Amino acid sequence: MEQKKPAAPPVLIKNATVMTATGAIHTPGHVLVRDGRIAAVGAGDFPAPSGARVVDAQGMFVTPGIIDTHSHMGVYAVPYMSAHQDGNEATSPTTPEVWAEHAIWPQDPAIARAASYGVTTVQVLPGSANLIGGRSAVIKLKPATNARSMRFPGAPQGLKMACGENPKRVYGEKGRAPQTRMGDIAGFRAAFQSATEYRRKWQVYDRDLATYNEKNSAEEDPPTPPERDLGLDTLTAMMDGKILLHVHCYRADDMQNMLDVAQEFGFRIRSFHHAVEAYKLSHRLAETGVSVSTWADWWGFKMEAFDGIPHNVALLAAAKARPIMHSDSSTEVRFLNQQAAKARAAGEQLGLKFTDDEVLRWVTVNPAWALGIEDKTGSLEVGKMGDVVVWSANPFSIYARAKLVLIDGETIYDDGKPMRPTDFELGTSAVDRSGARREVEVKL
Repeated sequence: MEQKKPAAPPVLIKNATVMTATGAIHTPGHVLVRDGRIAAVGAGDFPAPSGARVVDAQGMFVTPGIIDTHSHMGVYAVPYMSAHQDGNEATSPTTPEVWAEHAIWPQDPAIARAASYGVTTVQVLPGSANLIGGRSAVIKLKPATNARSMRFPGAPQGLKMACGENPKRVYGEKGRAPQTRMGDIAGFRAAFQSATEYRRKWQVYDRDLATYNEKNSAEEDPPTPPERDLGLDTLTAMMDGKILLHVHCYRADDMQNMLDVAQEFGFRIRSFHHAVEAYKLSHRLAETGVSVSTWADWWGFKMEAFDGIPHNVALLAAAKARPIMHSDSSTEVRFLNQQAAKARAAGEQLGLKFTDDEVLRWVTVNPAWALGIEDKTGSLEVGKMGDVVVWSANPFSIYARAKLVLIDGETIYDDGKPMRPTDFELGTSAVDRSGARREVEVKL
């Protein structure tokens, strides 16, 4: 169990351009973080509390921490080797019983690298080999010795599903279903039918137990509960909205099919991931309230990515859908702010204009909503968690660097100080901000 750390001292950031992701940009402005929460934010100066660390950010920019909805850090840790491949339980097309949290390695060096580039929260997902891959974990990128200590307080779990090429390739090569997109959808429907019947059994049991308790009779035996199934527990919790559903889907027709399956069984999809053809059904996504977690310009690396276009995000935003920049990479996670800038530039080619505040929401507020934590983080508002980044320049500039990163008001990264190595790296090398290693002499 992690030892509780003493509360970090207050931090007052002043004289910066404060981009709140709420519609307001203060130039100059201030942000005060105290007791792990944002205590003040606004235009002009603000008196520093006693004992506060004062950061004069003249010429710099302040934003909420960046949030990545799609990460495999910890479950596909670096250095990349078979011993660290813990993201796909590819032994059955449906494994809703597994949890990503149980495979996260907190010593993954990629975690600290991501934090040093302004990322404060990520959703760690199982991989996409399976139709139903398991539960996700929403974590804060703070040093810890176990994944449970990294949990984002109060964040609901997610459920990872995948349609299209990956499941049919993985299991088709094993000579078993699914081998086709028909098999994909049949597998989903069978799983949700089983979950529906399982839920009904528990509903009957709960009804009978309530009746038994009302009678308060010693002459009758209490009803026997159904046999518990951990996988069906996950599926019924998702269908009841207690677990948020995230679906790996590239093609528009696959997304349409998944929306139809969701309608058939009465559940909601929180976000389509990758979704390079989401622009083809942008209005349906806006109407159904399904967000899209995608890249700026990934295209053509497999057939279902063939119709990806760099204007995807801008077209979604123009249709009043909810676009999100995600990484799916322990390298790309460091540049989500620049990915947002690229998506904006592509939109401008079509005459679609977006403000800094709107673009910022693609990496802060929108992903916070997709993860069910928008009331806790994603914008600079009084009472929200003190997840704050100070940038050397406008965060949508290629030259911007994270100068200071706070998570819950604690300094996780300070550009003026050496980056703390993980336990895995300790004593083996020194590591600079870029992740490059340089051998050092160790004197005992």
